Formats: sequence, structure tokens, C-alpha cells
Amino acid sequence: MEWTTVETGDGAKLSVRVFKPPASGEEPEAAGDVAVVLVHPYTILGGVQGLLRGMAEGVARRGYTAVTFDMRGAGRSTGRASLTGSTEVGDVVAVCRWVAENINPRGILLVGSSAGAPIAGSAVDKVDEIFPG
Repeated sequence: MEWTTVETGDGAKLSVRVFKPPASGEEPEAAGDVAVVLVHPYTILGGVQGLLRGMAEGVARRGYTAVTFDMRGAGRSTGRASLTGSTEVGDVVAVCRWVAENINPRGILLVGSSAGAPIAGSAVDKVDEIFPG
């Protein structure tokens, strides 16, 4: 697992964790080409990336790179959570663009938990590398 920081278009700094698959040689052939970005539940109700750690570790064990992050106002990330989730959509876009540029997968699969699902869904058409739902 690696930590990094991704800056959004409006200056929030997001805490990001990357879970890489083990180098066992047994990964599914296409797995290395797909990154899974996990979006945590609504920050105002206690959502943080740590809630998705078990899922991310399981995804990585199956041969995929998994990425979790704290949306603005959560965990180690700066900024302030919104009441509507609109700025959090920008957080998802920023992280997906970082994944596209730095991990360079063939595609990105977004998975949202609870209120993270509609936030992730609102970002699907904003980054070309995201697989359409």
C-alpha cells in the first residue's frame, strides 16, 4: 500500500492510498489493465476511506490495483464537505485523472459505497478512462 496526495482543481488536497496486487504471477490477464477506484460514504455522516480498506485489499489480492481516498473534509484531506455532494464529484474526477496519468490503466472501474455511489456515478462521464456503467 502506498500513500500520496492529489490536488483538486479548486485546491483541496486529497489523501489517497493505492493498493497494488501481489506479484504472484497468478493475476487474471486483464487485471493489470484495470484500476478500481473506491468512493467512501458521505463525509458529513462519517465516511472515510478507511471504511473501504478491506474491499480494496480484496480487490488487490484478485490482481487489480485498487485506489481509495478521503474526499474533502474527511480523514487527512483538506477542504470542506458540501451538503450536496457536488464538490465531491470533482474529488472523484481529480483522483480518476491522477490514476489515469500515474497508474495508466486501460480503464477505471468506479465503485461507490452508500452515498459514494451517486457521487461516483456523477463522475462517470467526466473522465474518458472510466468504464461506463
